[in-house]
Amino acid sequence: MKNGILFKTSTQIKKSISILGFVFTAFSTYAQTLEQNLQTAFNRLQQDSQCQYASISLTVLDAQTGETVFTANPNMGLAPASTLKTVTSITAFNLLGKDFQYQTQIGYSGSIDVSTGTLNGDVIIKGGGDPTLGSWRWPSTKEGVVLSRMVAALKQAGIKQINGSVIGDDTMFDTQSVPDGWIWQDMGTYYGAGTSALCWRENSFDIKYQLGPVGTLVSVVKTVPDMPYFTFKSEVKNGPAGSGDQSYPYMPIGNKLMYIRGHYAVDKAKKSISVALPDPAFDAAWRLSDTLKRIGIAVSGEPESGTTLASKAVLLPALNTTLATISSPVLSQIVYWLNRESINLYAEQLLKTIAWKSNHPISTQSGVETLQNFWKARGIDINTLRLYDGSGLSPGDRVTTNTVAHILQTAVGQDWYPAFYESLPLYNNMKMKSGTIGGVVAYAGYQTHQGRRLCFSAIINNYNGSTTAVRQKLFKVLDELK
Repeated sequence: MKNGILFKTSTQIKKSISILGFVFTAFSTYAQTLEQNLQTAFNRLQQDSQCQYASISLTVLDAQTGETVFTANPNMGLAPASTLKTVTSITAFNLLGKDFQYQTQIGYSGSIDVSTGTLNGDVIIKGGGDPTLGSWRWPSTKEGVVLSRMVAALKQAGIKQINGSVIGDDTMFDTQSVPDGWIWQDMGTYYGAGTSALCWRENSFDIKYQLGPVGTLVSVVKTVPDMPYFTFKSEVKNGPAGSGDQSYPYMPIGNKLMYIRGHYAVDKAKKSISVALPDPAFDAAWRLSDTLKRIGIAVSGEPESGTTLASKAVLLPALNTTLATISSPVLSQIVYWLNRESINLYAEQLLKTIAWKSNHPISTQSGVETLQNFWKARGIDINTLRLYDGSGLSPGDRVTTNTVAHILQTAVGQDWYPAFYESLPLYNNMKMKSGTIGGVVAYAGYQTHQGRRLCFSAIINNYNGSTTAVRQKLFKVLDELK
């Protein structure tokens, strides 16, 4: 040491250089080995007979630095299926915050005659876009709990009878509930339920079947809950054992008759299907109106929604007195179920919500543009995010694995990242979101390889044969990340 400065001998310097050289060489060898293994596995998948006419893409990044670890066809535009939900979730976390909550108001128009407890006006449930209202997934959102809170608010206001109707106000969102690009067959099913400013019970209900001999028609026994304002026409045939559930409901248009078509295997244990609720705001109003009548609070008018009133060219009355506000679970809890159960409705509600909270028109298209512009400002070419929706249900969506992987990488280190990571399911012992629609298998998520955190996006389009088989072949590629 000289003048307080530590000098190293030439021998010490050589040792330090030697150690650094060893570390660099070891890391370089590790990186090369991983890249080589991935390339070998990817080539094997690409040459598989199931992928003879398929388009396949894989991008793997260092989740901490964003450094490219491996790419194959990274800029190929492909249908992402439900892996698109990771992009929607991350965008929502950025624009809304992990503690964001939806608000639903219960109140009335008109005035209360305090001498008789008569409301001369309408009870109004004003929707604020909450996809969880009436959902069974949280104790606070269950249908019975929400209805009890509404009834309690009306009672506390002294309302004993209603000279008017119960109205579900769904007018905050635009009138197009289903995104462009969705196929007709999906739209009657629970996973194809449309958006609404006033969602109710995840905009779905169940139809229970009674099965019979192969070739005969399946009977509709009941619905859960009871749907007395609908009638059902079954054109579903009892299918042979092993043929699965290929029955599809078709949403009623202009009337209350719902057709169900297709076939249903006689050996299916469940004997029911889940169906989209065409007008959830009406159903919410119907349930509250029915509950009030059951406890002795008379309601003179029939339940209505913004949609039913518009069909009659009747203006929806303004909510002039709010009695209670019902808050949703926080965004991090909503995203948990969105990704764990791949709930298309939650993704589509969030897409419209980011448009609303960014002061843009509230529509699916506006939500797509808001999402695209958010990532454009962060250096991503919006042509790599050509979207019709936020859930990936549209077969017309196109993304690149390069873009999805880079968006996943931006999440690391954010205060909401632990909640997002926890929302990803476990497949093949890896934390990743799956995506499956016709001819599409995809995965996007995170994996630690020899102490190094990685993020990745993998998509196969237009494979042939068994989905299960091609999925297992893709897993063999992703196994190299373990």
